[in-house]
Amino acid sequence: MTSSTVAALQIGSHPDGKAKTLARILAYEHEIKQAGADLVVMPEALLGGYPKGETFSTYVGYRLPEGRAAFERYAANAIDVPGPETAELEGLAARTGAYLVVGVIERDGSTLHCSALFISPETGLCAKHRKLMPTGSERLIWGQGDGSTLPVVETPAGKIGAAICWENHMPLLRTAMYAKGVDVWCAPTVDERDNWLISMRHIAHEGRCFLVSACQYQPSPREAGTSVPHWDEDRPLMQGGSVILSPMGEVIVGPLKNQEGLLVAQIDSADLIKARYDFDVVGHYSRPDVFTLMVDERPKASVVFKK
Repeated sequence: MTSSTVAALQIGSHPDGKAKTLARILAYEHEIKQAGADLVVMPEALLGGYPKGETFSTYVGYRLPEGRAAFERYAANAIDVPGPETAELEGLAARTGAYLVVGVIERDGSTLHCSALFISPETGLCAKHRKLMPTGSERLIWGQGDGSTLPVVETPAGKIGAAICWENHMPLLRTAMYAKGVDVWCAPTVDERDNWLISMRHIAHEGRCFLVSACQYQPSPREAGTSVPHWDEDRPLMQGGSVILSPMGEVIVGPLKNQEGLLVAQIDSADLIKARYDFDVVGHYSRPDVFTLMVDERPKASVVFKK
């Protein structure tokens, strides 16, 4: 039986860019340390920003120059991995003793990826996951990940893995991660709707794993002094909804809404075995004689040079 402390940091990207967003993250150092957190999960696209409401002036069949300029600005706010921002996050992990899972917009040449970075207090940046399937118009601005970035990382809280936002709705991705033995499922997101909690409870119950979902909180455009097309300027752009769940899909703490904050819970690894007694989705409750899944973890490159 091993107890540990897990947390979701519910904050939003600063409208003035990644430097001020990073400062927001670092401002929680004392609170993370005081909580004794072994793991802190942060929202999707926190560093780099989620451009909710942005059209990038694109219509089917053509793109306008102002949309290209908007993308140039967005790409400039992405981060390099590794880079100065990851070095700062490594310092935060080392000083607090917490593993961090952080949603970022990662720059890879001229392509952007919505990624989750895994940062160890001992070894620093140790893994990353790139979102396999950007949703809807996200496909215009983000590239697709491949099977080479489906990590599971050993931590004091157990084995952790991540799926970003609507990737969580992909049954085969979930099955692959369950097969890797995830104990704590990390779900960085910007989905703040009531249905998200339903999905999170299902995944925790299906995978018989603890689950930490961290969502951005963004105040109303009026409060933030910004403008978002087709949005009620008095309504929060993202109301949050971060939550921590048990392996039976029960809410331990949360959801936290309409405010920033660090959501903290104690978990006990003994609860994993208790929950899997009658349902181990890739173990005794599977039927490999009927169903099998092949996962290709080879990195994919569009150009391969051979000599």
